[in-house]
Amino acid sequence: MNETTFTFRVDENLKSDFSDAAKAHDRTGAQLLRDFMRSYVKDQQDAAQYDAWLQDKVRRSRASADAGNLIPAAEVEAQFAARRAKTRQHLERSR
Repeated sequence: MNETTFTFRVDENLKSDFSDAAKAHDRTGAQLLRDFMRSYVKDQQDAAQYDAWLQDKVRRSRASADAGNLIPAAEVEAQFAARRAKTRQHLERSR
């Protein structure tokens, strides 16, 4: 692995507090910063993958709707009303 130096400016008090907090957990500031950087990069990659998945899902859903694959709202409401009634019956019996 090629390593490089990452230099930036930070308030002296923040640096001191950060170093003390790191030492309290037997870590160095550099270790914590590398961990943070890895975590941040992964979070951004995960968010980008989710966004791509969601955009594809929306695109496919719109194409399906445009093709006429729709269920009338009244039918959907009736199906879920039946599910709610079944759940209520189950809850009543389990009391």
